[in-house]
Amino acid sequence: MPPTLGALLRTPSLRLRLLTGQDRTHRQVEWVAVSELADPTPYLAGGELVLTTGVRWVDRLPDLRAYVGRLAERDIAGIGFGAAVNFDHTPEELVDAAEEFGVALVEVHRLTPFMAVGKEVSRLLAQEEYEGLNRAFAAQRALTRAALTGAPAVVDRLARELGGWVLLLSPDGAVRHAAPGSAAARAPGLADELARLRGAGPRASVSVASEGDRVSVQPLATSGRARGFLAVGGVRVSGSDDRTLVNAAVSLLSLELERPSPGPGSGVRSAVLTALLDGALDPVHPGAADLRAVLPAEPVVVAVGAALPDGPRPEGVLVAGHEGRTVVLAAAATDAAVFGEVLAGPVGVSAPVGYPDLAAARSQAERALAAATEEESGLQRYDQLPGGLLGLLDTPAGARLADDLLAPIDQQRAAPELLASLRAYLAASGRWDTAAERLGVHRHTLRYRMRRIRELLPGDLDDPDHRTELWIALRVREGRH
Repeated sequence: MPPTLGALLRTPSLRLRLLTGQDRTHRQVEWVAVSELADPTPYLAGGELVLTTGVRWVDRLPDLRAYVGRLAERDIAGIGFGAAVNFDHTPEELVDAAEEFGVALVEVHRLTPFMAVGKEVSRLLAQEEYEGLNRAFAAQRALTRAALTGAPAVVDRLARELGGWVLLLSPDGAVRHAAPGSAAARAPGLADELARLRGAGPRASVSVASEGDRVSVQPLATSGRARGFLAVGGVRVSGSDDRTLVNAAVSLLSLELERPSPGPGSGVRSAVLTALLDGALDPVHPGAADLRAVLPAEPVVVAVGAALPDGPRPEGVLVAGHEGRTVVLAAAATDAAVFGEVLAGPVGVSAPVGYPDLAAARSQAERALAAATEEESGLQRYDQLPGGLLGLLDTPAGARLADDLLAPIDQQRAAPELLASLRAYLAASGRWDTAAERLGVHRHTLRYRMRRIRELLPGDLDDPDHRTELWIALRVREGRH
């Protein structure tokens, strides 16, 4: 996204002063155009900051009302007038015309070259492009990790990244997975488009208006045969980053749907574990004696990590994809090698618990996984982690408090980069160079992200209490993701 006029005004080195258009600082500056023409509009595309010194106005002041009116019709971002060059101050006629037409008028200090304004806009545009590439790469990595858990996790992640709704449909149009669940109601309205896509071949796609929304539908095809459809709505997929992300999801889902179905009974076992983790099943209920007989004996442990593709399923354990992770439930006495048969990479294992405490055990396993990932160790058990206040906060209530505090950041497309920047900044006690080095970014990039974070969070980052709360929230969050 191009920089706003307000961002340029907040750049101290430019020495810009806003004369009119205080309500226009949100306008994006697509480019900087330097022109002394009486009518520069034939050479403008709209969205420019037009800079002039009024050199042609010295002998006779033109009709500045007509001049500003033409620029306003061209929908420019604003006018910048070079002060103390040809005029001692910005002409009042120019100020009045800008006020009348609602155009932002900026006075450029005599010590600020117009080239400096153009270079700053170019720098901010390049920074935004770099940020966009980073977001795209991070989103694609997240999609790939989700694919290890299964197609539903890919759909959930895509909906989160795009901020819209996503449907995974079978070849006949039935809903395989919806994110969010309410999006399933959209499926019947797409039936006619699916029929046309089936006859158009596996490479066809369609964008249609449905229920006041723009919906994109693409087939999920392998070996020349459509194995399903992906529908995306609630957001306009127009940028190259969004299109790349959707294409990546199409490829991952097409490959996932081509994989053979699991063996008989495995889906039921996975569903049982998911229900246990969500609290939908109560194994200690008096009527659940038959269920307890087939579950791992208490005490049990929960392990989380990334699934091994087509990995084996050892006897005596339950395995399920849950909230973007692969979760394993096993008896506490289970050998650690069993987890390695199911999970790839770092693995986090909870402390032994009873079935009523599965939610807490899941949170413990996530904290252990975060520690294993950070220390690049194979397997980390929660009861081997240091205790302290963070351990006291590792509860569902603590998790909710952390989510509430970080919610304004979570709602942004760039949430992973913003959260990582906030953590690095707090860990470095506000030292820009140290934090930027840990992130592997330029300090100006970190400053840009932190300004965005300050705008999003209601508290004051200079307040030690607020900084402490944010740090604890981030640490609690690390134990769950």
